[in-house]
Amino acid sequence: MQTAISIPDLRRIRTQLKGTFGLVPTMGALHDGHLSLIPRALAECDHVGVSIFVNPTQFGPNEDFERYPRDLARDLKLLEPLGVDVVWTPTPESLYPAGFQTWVTVEETSRPLEGEHRPGHFRGVATVVAKLFNAVGPDRAYFGQKDAQQVAVIKRMVRDLNFPVEIVVCPTKRESDGLAMSSRNVYLNQAERQCATVLFRALSAAKKIYDQGERNGVRLREAMLMTIAHEPLARVEYVSAADPDSLGELDKVEDRVLLSLAVRIGRTRLIDNFLLSQ
Repeated sequence: MQTAISIPDLRRIRTQLKGTFGLVPTMGALHDGHLSLIPRALAECDHVGVSIFVNPTQFGPNEDFERYPRDLARDLKLLEPLGVDVVWTPTPESLYPAGFQTWVTVEETSRPLEGEHRPGHFRGVATVVAKLFNAVGPDRAYFGQKDAQQVAVIKRMVRDLNFPVEIVVCPTKRESDGLAMSSRNVYLNQAERQCATVLFRALSAAKKIYDQGERNGVRLREAMLMTIAHEPLARVEYVSAADPDSLGELDKVEDRVLLSLAVRIGRTRLIDNFLLSQ
């Protein structure tokens, strides 16, 4: 496993790796959700790279950029036995040099849900992912379903800007009690960790009535809200039953529906989703 920091070093290594290349972009603090992407990438590509970069431009002024968990030595130790060819750990200065002023904005897909509650977040996401793709030149890039809107934004960017990259979406990895794995789960104390399962329970409540034939978007959202209302530590930011591509809220589900929600448990903001189809 080779490592690179600078873009010239990354490109030197990349030119030596012939055949198809899969990229797993991460912000580090790796958990089993991240690591589960790597076997999929190895199965589908001749070579695999992982990027580790806590992207400052996707954090708002009152968000957790400074305290976001970082442990590069641990991350590299986890990746070493997995068969990864290269790990790229760029510096903020290399991706955002002095005077940086060029941004990628995915207009409509970025607006609702996370976009409404985290202004500027997806501008930062789209810009850094575009830069990762330009530097690495992957054939495929692997993302988790947990960040469903991020996936939708990146897919739209790839289509609109003609990136020759296939976006591969892998299932959300969960703890035994249903909590979606996330680097931010380490923020939760014991009581909050118990409460955090409410996201999975709320999604499951909506899925239950969906499986019973409910197709009314309002009722699906109400099922999530009613479940969360029973948890005193939980504060809802949004619940959604939306089209998975446009993220527009659905009055009636005709084909597929993305159930998603954002909930604050104490100081920690968690997101999760289920993608359901007929």
